[in-house]
Order: sequence, then structure tokens, then C-alpha cells
Amino acid sequence: MKRILISLIALVCSACGVGGQPSFSRGVTTSQALTGAAEWLEFETPQARAELFRDVVRQSQLEAGRAGTVMFPMASATSGELVAAPALDAKIDLLAAADAGAAVMLTFDTRGDRFGEDRRDAFQGLSEREATELVARSVLAQWNVKPTGAVTVSRAAGAPYAAAWLDGTLRINPAFVYMASAPAPSPAP
Repeated sequence: MKRILISLIALVCSACGVGGQPSFSRGVTTSQALTGAAEWLEFETPQARAELFRDVVRQSQLEAGRAGTVMFPMASATSGELVAAPALDAKIDLLAAADAGAAVMLTFDTRGDRFGEDRRDAFQGLSEREATELVARSVLAQWNVKPTGAVTVSRAAGAPYAAAWLDGTLRINPAFVYMASAPAPSPAP
């Protein structure tokens, strides 16, 4: 009986990451993360969020230019049909805004669901709104979007996509902002 109890305790401790073993994600898929409550990602490890982000980037690379259900839909300039946006660079840091010198004017949709203003560790000390602004600027630059006026950024909580460019509005899933805000893993020595 004592052996069974010790084995059970060891099993529980290893599952929880106690005893020097890292605790891994409970297996949240990218789709579950995007369509669920984004705030739950705050409880995932930075490594789990970074892996979800890498998965989103891989999917963007596989889907680039495809029509149908995609991770980053945008309206085609020629046909108006929804297609996948250009692929994101695998080494991109979306918190490093890439529009220096030609800043895009962003306005945040104040109707309905708003981006949070309180600073969070999950956003590397930024607020959700500040992190979203950096992600929006980086995504627009990656997609080579050159708007003629202000771009409206809206919060698309629970959407099955990470970000969408439609009719001059950038719709960003807050779960994607959590993923993009995960610190990049340190390079191996």
C-alpha cells in the first residue's frame, strides 16, 4: 500500500512539474486557443504560448494565398474574395513594430469588446491594447498593407482566425496577441 501511495504521489508531482521536471501545456490546440477565452492563455506557460505562436506562423506559411478557411484571411485586391494573407516570417517578433518611418495611423474600435488597458506580465509588461498596437503594425507591414487613411483595429474575441484584414479594418483575436507576446526562447549556448 505504501508503494502505491508513493507511486501515486510521484505521478502527481511529475504531472504538475514538481521535482525539477518542466510542466508542459495541457495540450491546448491553436484552434481551441483562438475560439476560447483568450484570458485563459495567461495561465499557460510562456513556452506553451510560444509554441502556439510558432504553430500559427507555420499555418500562415502553409495557407498563404489559399482561399477558404484560413488563419489570416484578407480580401483579395483583385477579386474581393477572401484569401489567406501573405505568410508571416518564422523569425518575426510582432512586438517589434516594423513600420518605423512610415507609421500607420491606428484607431481602436470602442464599440463592444475593448482591448484591456491594464499592464500584464503575459504581454511582457504592456497592456493588451499596447501589445495589440505593436502586433497590428507588424502584421500590416508583413502583409505590405499600405492604407490611405486610418486603420480601425477591432477585438475579435473567439474568432476562428488570428487576424483578418477586411474593408480597411484589422480584426485581431486577443488570443493571437497572447501568443505573439510570449517571450522568444533564448538561443542555446
